[in-house]
Amino acid sequence: MPEMTLLLSMLGLLLLIGAFAGVLAGLLGVGGGIVLVPAFFYAFQTLGYGGPQVMQMCLATSLATIIVTSLRSVLSHNKKGAVDWEILKSWAPGIAIGAIIGVSIAARLSSIFLQGIFGVLGLVIGAYLGFGNSNWRLGQAMPGGLRRAVMSPVLGFMSVLMGIGGGSFGVPLMSLYNIPIHRAVATAAGFGMTIAVPSVIGFLLLEIAPEQRPPFTIGAVNLVAFFIVIAMTLITAPLGVRLAHAMNPKPLKRVFAVFLTLVALNMLRKALGW
Repeated sequence: MPEMTLLLSMLGLLLLIGAFAGVLAGLLGVGGGIVLVPAFFYAFQTLGYGGPQVMQMCLATSLATIIVTSLRSVLSHNKKGAVDWEILKSWAPGIAIGAIIGVSIAARLSSIFLQGIFGVLGLVIGAYLGFGNSNWRLGQAMPGGLRRAVMSPVLGFMSVLMGIGGGSFGVPLMSLYNIPIHRAVATAAGFGMTIAVPSVIGFLLLEIAPEQRPPFTIGAVNLVAFFIVIAMTLITAPLGVRLAHAMNPKPLKRVFAVFLTLVALNMLRKALGW
């Protein structure tokens, strides 16, 4: 068991992590998982739990928080009529299938390989946030048929391998297919639920050696980090929403793109052993 002073330090760190993730989600429409996964990685390693399955614990705990935050977000957006239920219902089955496949593969990959995946995909998201144009279009309506059958599982699969919800991939995808940004953010929250619920069930069944996991961990989900982060995000997400309506978020997206790129590069550096 880590020393009490170290646990208190991690408690403070997790409080800050949760607060930042909540503001970020409300302000930019970017899921907090992008921040939570590397933050959990640092916290668990600092506590001395940097074993071969540390990334699985980071992904699982992040996705567990997304169940709560996505549900709250969907309910909030639905009151304003912003959720596109037709898109959500038609894309949800494929996303869930991709999430289940993602868990089954993530459970078998090494922590180092998962760090590399997070780093590469993080660079892609950072590049889009930094250089993406809201006027870019791939079509005038969301794909259906075969394209949807291929794209929806890929979305769920990639999200699980990064431990994130529907915002980071879903919002850009819907924007590229001419869905208004507020509607895209609201519907992507539903994507997050579809990704997180089946994946967390799978991660709860993953066996991790007791000496390699922090206290109060079930399967790969750490309950301490989960409850602390949830408490803080529920408090700070509304603040992010208010800030989004009070200021222009575009410059902030550029700043966050730089931050995310640095985080992704650091993950790649660790994965490569540098």
